[in-house]
Amino acid sequence: MPALPQNVAVVHDWLVDRAGAERVLEEILALFPDAVLYTLIDRMPAADAARLPRRRTVTSWLQRLPGVERYFTRCLPLMPMAIQQLDLTGHDLVISSSHCVAKGVLVPPEALHLCYCHSPMRYAWDMQAEYLRTEGLEHGPLSWLARRMFHRLRAWDAGSSNGVDHFAANSGFVRQRILKSYRRDAVVIHPPVDIGAAAQLVDDGGRRGYITVGRLMGYKNTALMVEAFRRLPGRELTVVGGGPQLQALRRGAPGNVRFTGALPEADKLRHLSSARAFVFAAVEDFGIAPVEALAAGTPVIALARGGALDYLRQGENAWLYAEPTPEALARAVVESEAGWPADVHERCRRSAEGFGAQRFRQEFSAWVQARWSDWRDAGDGR
Repeated sequence: MPALPQNVAVVHDWLVDRAGAERVLEEILALFPDAVLYTLIDRMPAADAARLPRRRTVTSWLQRLPGVERYFTRCLPLMPMAIQQLDLTGHDLVISSSHCVAKGVLVPPEALHLCYCHSPMRYAWDMQAEYLRTEGLEHGPLSWLARRMFHRLRAWDAGSSNGVDHFAANSGFVRQRILKSYRRDAVVIHPPVDIGAAAQLVDDGGRRGYITVGRLMGYKNTALMVEAFRRLPGRELTVVGGGPQLQALRRGAPGNVRFTGALPEADKLRHLSSARAFVFAAVEDFGIAPVEALAAGTPVIALARGGALDYLRQGENAWLYAEPTPEALARAVVESEAGWPADVHERCRRSAEGFGAQRFRQEFSAWVQARWSDWRDAGDGR
């Protein structure tokens, strides 16, 4: 195979916090230490930014808007134009890390464009209703304008997929969404999960209560979990994480549901390793938190939808329920208590072993090199 190119561009939607997409970005940048990073906004807190390998970073004109990190989601209508103003002249390999508009960057005709797609643009496709609800735009003239905007965004998003030469998806679920939205196939490369610290925790056998971890936003369905445990007064649920719904959820929760807010990593892992099971009610693209729970030896009670089905197995490391209702989740909690195998904690740890950063680097670099080799061979034949 020919050597990989030296003039590489990595394009990421925005840098405002460290979530799953940013963990993937860290590994991509580690593989391409000389790449130039392009992003709409770089307002990541210093502690999170320190995890990214230092390099030249180019931002869009959205970066110059005062305090944009506080309202950047409301800039969504401007993002397609902003991403297309980034000048990638001179690059021969472009890797986009995209869950919104990054894949729509304009790429020189002589360059190969590979996209690691965390998800097609959620706001414009299946999460439109959730976005309208969160922003208070379900009814009225502003709702009509917002729906028109999403219609235009869907058309742009589908059209911009034509500029991508090859897609990789973070799960089989996202692969199916790419096929549905863009009519394009994708290879599945699961994202990296930091499982090392969790895997080293010692299980003292004193597992009590249930836990969920995640940012408290509408699509996480934390309210559904709270209502499920209202029906289970003899069992406790610990909710770890901050977010816009924290105060409202805390005010309406029963006494057996406890909210810790965001916790340091070590404290989060301690809670994970001492719980009977991890509770999960979202339809996630992949779901990093459940894998972290498995690495800590904690089985998962989850809705049987989304990317988590790539690694959850009924009766082995997970108990799956079919309907997103408090009644179905409460029933699954009760049923699971008599259904786990005796070695469930060890089964959970084994099922998480294949999701570390080293595995991601190997699979991702092999994919890039294979696609680059095909690209160069095709160019030599022209």
